Amino acid sequence: MKAMTMMTAEQTAAGAKAPTFEQFMEALAKSSREFEERSREYEKRMNESQRRIEKNLGGLGNSIGELIEEMFKAQLCEKFTELGFTVHTQANSKRIYKDGKVAAEADALLENGDNIILVEIKTKLTGEDVDDHIERIETFRACMDERNDSRKIIGAVAGGAVPENIIRYAQKKGLYVLTQSGNAAAIADMPKNFKAKEW
Repeated sequence: MKAMTMMTAEQTAAGAKAPTFEQFMEALAKSSREFEERSREYEKRMNESQRRIEKNLGGLGNSIGELIEEMFKAQLCEKFTELGFTVHTQANSKRIYKDGKVAAEADALLENGDNIILVEIKTKLTGEDVDDHIERIETFRACMDERNDSRKIIGAVAGGAVPENIIRYAQKKGLYVLTQSGNAAAIADMPKNFKAKEW
């Protein structure tokens, strides 16, 4: 009987230590607030990390684009000389103005007395880039006509990555296409009937 009395005393002591319903609810609310604070802090750290990663990746993308552009620009004269053009000068990031404002800009412009070759360079060339470059060439043509500059304009596009269908599309539009081959620029194989369009 004595053992049973002790057990009851232990149970009574344990019961005295149990929280009341109010204490339980207060502890639950406190725990919930702490969890929310930790969640907000975690989300804030994740957002900061994501912004840093996006900034770094954006910078990396810009760096790759700049490297590809410089690689092509360094070899344009050589590549168009291989095609039979005489190149007297090359200007990079060439702008043409109308009424004091930039009307169009090309990544590179090669010229001699008779021809101008306008080149647009992209990391990955798309059909939209091809269409945009044709519009650019037409804008150059209109501005040159206003100045009585009758030199012919020839167009070219270049890309670090150029899908085969985009090569064919650009060539059908009358543009030369340059692609990246290792660390060098290469003129894309042209169909037998290819003739560069003159604007």
